[in-house]
Amino acid sequence: MSKSSAAYRPETRLVHSGTLRSQYGETSEALFLTQGYVYASAEECEARFKGEDPGFIYSRYSNPTIAMFERRMIELEGAEAARSAATGMAAVTTAILAPLKAGDHVVASRALFGSCLYVIQDLLPRYGIEATLVDGLDLDQWQRALKPNTKTFFLESPTNPTLDVLDIPSIAEIAHKGGARLVVDNVFATPIWQSPLALGADVVVYSATKHIDGQGRCLGGIILSSEAFIAEHIHNFMRQTGPSISPFNAWVLLKGLETLGVRVRAQTDTAARIAEVLARHPKISRLVYPGRADHPQAALVKKQMRGGSTLVGFEVKGGKAAAFRVLNELKLAKISNNLGDAKSLVTHPATTTHQRLKPEDRAALGISEGFIRFSAGLEHADDLIEDLTAALEKA
Repeated sequence: MSKSSAAYRPETRLVHSGTLRSQYGETSEALFLTQGYVYASAEECEARFKGEDPGFIYSRYSNPTIAMFERRMIELEGAEAARSAATGMAAVTTAILAPLKAGDHVVASRALFGSCLYVIQDLLPRYGIEATLVDGLDLDQWQRALKPNTKTFFLESPTNPTLDVLDIPSIAEIAHKGGARLVVDNVFATPIWQSPLALGADVVVYSATKHIDGQGRCLGGIILSSEAFIAEHIHNFMRQTGPSISPFNAWVLLKGLETLGVRVRAQTDTAARIAEVLARHPKISRLVYPGRADHPQAALVKKQMRGGSTLVGFEVKGGKAAAFRVLNELKLAKISNNLGDAKSLVTHPATTTHQRLKPEDRAALGISEGFIRFSAGLEHADDLIEDLTAALEKA
């Protein structure tokens, strides 16, 4: 692009940012599947390894296609630097674990994806890292959990699967006053609707498997932060331990980014229409959708998000049996634990993403036996509404 990328709006950056064209002048980004690189001389090779000569060394940690994906995400997110990973959980685990050592302390919101809870509750303590879970909506609990050795706060907002919205600026302020950093999993909001770095977060992570790919094709993740954080904590950890994304997956994600804005806006519009219908349905006992006036954190949604969500959470009267009947009667929406796809996907969190939690812990998070998470796709909204209402009639 001839102008600075900052002069362009997000949709334009999603199409053009970070493109590196080879000598052939290709339109689409080139796919470099190579493992390694050759050097014109031993002196050039030495300089490359010393970091004195810019260029690529080995595709485990540097590759032209991967670099394009990272640069496009950097310019979209407003970050200084980024490193991509093989999966979303590789990104989350690296962002949390890489900067820490035995004796450090982490504070995290209790409302997390099941695998994130595993990292916080089970994995970190094995390495002598203490962890405290708090009610993420209660700022006092974040404050009280702080210790002299607290290094990291971690949260997701909106939360999975109940779509609570946490106060990122206030939690960031608490973290910073205590000498800690805030890591935010922004996958449910997407970079289209929320910018955690601008809200005070220090690190943003994504499962690029979700909306960024958005078409069920591949896995991927990414960590975005300051140059200092990536250089000091992330780059060498990934270089030496190897949770690397493949160049092919990075190329697929680059193509997904081109349509991210279009897809997320369409899916959000559809999700909002579905929420409006379900909120009035007699067989629904609870409806949660960011963007509605009846959302528990409606004022905060307006303050820190630019739009609602592609996801809707709702509770079917009659518990698990009724929820399963709804799932089994759906014709368009497919049962899957993924989300952010072009196809509408639906899941029962109590028996899938959060099944490892004790029933009382699920209940405390608002994950009842009748709760369903619906990820709106790109189908016509009327067809999805008809599909849902027909399934509910048989619940």
